[in-house]
Formats: sequence, structure tokens, C-alpha cells
Amino acid sequence: MVKKLSIEFYEAKRPITEFVTKFGGQPKWFSEPIWPLSKATNEPMRFVGQIAIDSTIFGKVPAKMAYLFITDDAGVDETWDPDKGENALVLQPGLPPPKYQHTASGPTLFKMEKRFFGAAILPKTLEFGTRQEIGEDPDWLSEKVLEELPTTEREAHLSSLMGNKVGGSPYFLQTDEFPEGDGWKLLLQLDSSRVPFFVNLGDAGVGYAFISKDGRQGKFLWQCL
Repeated sequence: MVKKLSIEFYEAKRPITEFVTKFGGQPKWFSEPIWPLSKATNEPMRFVGQIAIDSTIFGKVPAKMAYLFITDDAGVDETWDPDKGENALVLQPGLPPPKYQHTASGPTLFKMEKRFFGAAILPKTLEFGTRQEIGEDPDWLSEKVLEELPTTEREAHLSSLMGNKVGGSPYFLQTDEFPEGDGWKLLLQLDSSRVPFFVNLGDAGVGYAFISKDGRQGKFLWQCL
């Protein structure tokens, strides 16, 4: 079994400035600000959220916080790929992304709403805190192993892995897909169809943030239907 924290979201009434898991708003940097830049546009990526790295889930690793960013530009593809420079999972302490600037704040989650008695439609930034419940996932099973299970057992196993969570075992929408190399652990699973905000992960996509075995590097990828 693998420990996890299931996530429930709530809209924040005021900015969250603690080292906790949250989505939107502005990052609470653990050390020097490192804001990733899109490889294609050289513009700052959009901040999606930050994840507190809990030692009860991940053991003793140097990283204490992780920060997730995705390029939000209609002309940019390949935000799904962990190595194309259009998303970034920044760990602190940890290794920086290839392109970044030392900026503490930048683009974040938002929604469009009417202002000035409906005369203008303007963006409003969003911020969500999380309530977390500790639990366990079954150990991850490869596609080959799953295919050998009876249908009801296979479906029950996959169903137990769904949802938004920190840690646990990944529920892949498509084929098994981990970052290159051994020892990667699931840091965050984010189901875009089960969150109270918009994040572009394709058609009902699910995002997977991973932390390396040594706890110094993060990678993010997503899959969709």
C-alpha cells in the first residue's frame, strides 16, 4: 500500500501565505523566487499551485515545497510533455528549470467576471486552499499485470486510484507513463474534470507531478481522453 492525501478544495477568502498545498493565488516561495519561462514564447508560465512535501508521505527528502507551472498560450503545444519546456515543477530546495526569472509573482488562475455594473468583463484571480485526508492507495500495477486480472478486480483497482491527491499511485488515463529514469514517485494527481477552476489539460485530462528518488527534481506530464 502507498500513503496518500486526498484533496478537497475550498475558495480562499484572503491570500494564503503559508507553506501549504494550494492552487492559484501567488506562490509562497520557500527560498529565492524562480518563475519558469516558456521555451516557445519566453514569457512567464501560469502558476497552477504549490504542493507541500509531507515527510510522512515521501520520507526524508531535501525538497520541502513544489511549485507547478504550465504555459497558457493558445499557440503553444506540448504542455503535456515533461521535457519540452512548456510546463515546470519547481522544487525548493532542488534543481531549477532550464529557463526562469527571479520574479516572486506572475500569471495565475483566474476567471472572467462582469465589473462596473456589467459594463466590462475583466479577469479575477482565483485562489483555493485544500483540506486533506490521509489514506492509502494499492500499489501501482503495470498495464501487463492489470490485463491478467479478472475484469471486476481490475476495475475496482483502477477506480480506487482516481481523484485529486498528493502521493499515492497514479491512475493513468492512457498508457503507463513515468518520467525517464527509475525511482520517480507520484507527488500530485490533478483531475481537471474534478477541480473548481480551469486548467488546460486537454479533454478531461489528468495531470501527474512526480518527484525524483533523490528528492531534488520534479517533472510534470498530463494525459487526456
